Amino acid sequence: MGIKVGEKESKYPIIQGGMGVGVSMHNLAGNVSKEGGIGIISTADIGYKEEDFNTNPMQANLRAIGKEIKLAREIAGEDKILGVNIMVALSNYSDIVKECVKNNIDLIISGAGIPKELPEYVQNSNTKIAPIVSSLRCCQLIVKHWIKKYNYVPDMIVIEGPEAGGHLGFKKEELLSNNKPSLEEITKEVVEYIKTIEKEYNKKIPVIAAGGIWDKNDIKKFLNLGASGVQMATRFVATYECDASDNFKKAYINAKKEDIKIINSPVGMPGRAIYNQFIQKTETEKCEINKCYNCIKTCDIAKTPYCITKALVNATNGNMDNALIFCGSNVDKVNEIISVHDLMEELKI
Repeated sequence: MGIKVGEKESKYPIIQGGMGVGVSMHNLAGNVSKEGGIGIISTADIGYKEEDFNTNPMQANLRAIGKEIKLAREIAGEDKILGVNIMVALSNYSDIVKECVKNNIDLIISGAGIPKELPEYVQNSNTKIAPIVSSLRCCQLIVKHWIKKYNYVPDMIVIEGPEAGGHLGFKKEELLSNNKPSLEEITKEVVEYIKTIEKEYNKKIPVIAAGGIWDKNDIKKFLNLGASGVQMATRFVATYECDASDNFKKAYINAKKEDIKIINSPVGMPGRAIYNQFIQKTETEKCEINKCYNCIKTCDIAKTPYCITKALVNATNGNMDNALIFCGSNVDKVNEIISVHDLMEELKI
């Protein structure tokens, strides 16, 4: 009982969420796909290891896409499903999408903004596309726009609820309130709506639930609500195969409930992260920024408290004193590092 993407189908109904910078690269994504899930490479500053990243970040990122997809395919095998996560907020969004399509990626999951033009970039390719939505209204907006402008029905819908990690599609006040929408409620609404689209256009559209999903009981719950699968990210950080540094993984293992905070990201969205000395410091003083990587459309270097690229690269490289450490709402439950194989076995239903 997996998830169908084009002609391929995963063994299990599990997508590993895209985590950038450098947390879900070829090793994690390739091994998740190999073990029967759908592995996702994050394209956010994917070229951070390239020699010319500091001088020519855009070219470095485009070059790294092909390398990472090729390496992930070598691990997973050609018959497995491999995807990428691409943030709409990226400055060269269309170039990144086109490069992934050129490298025959199976699936593009796209959020951090509304991917209005995404169908345009995958024409005449086998690449399937899935917008990330946070509400029924957002889902309806994207579906109607894609159908009207491109005559394109989404291949998949990914719902990221308020308990997800990283950038969130909700207002900060919503996330901090006691009556924030639940992933369960949003999933029920979106599933019912997508059923009508499936019927009208005679196309199967898997709905994937994400945000705060921890174990196989959670997976069962969302499958029973009509979802075709789930997306999980936090649990995959605490694996040997995760591409981030050991220090990054240790930060997850050491995190307590009180360390998880909703922060204001320089991207202009709220985000869920581990509250550390770096974040505390940036709340009262501006970090020196001597280099702009031109990564995010909405970033204003004159106003931003810190460079998000530098803070995320520091995190994945293990420089935790100067790091932004994104996480999901269940990071406090992480207490050991295991293999992707063992995690997938544990999540089997």
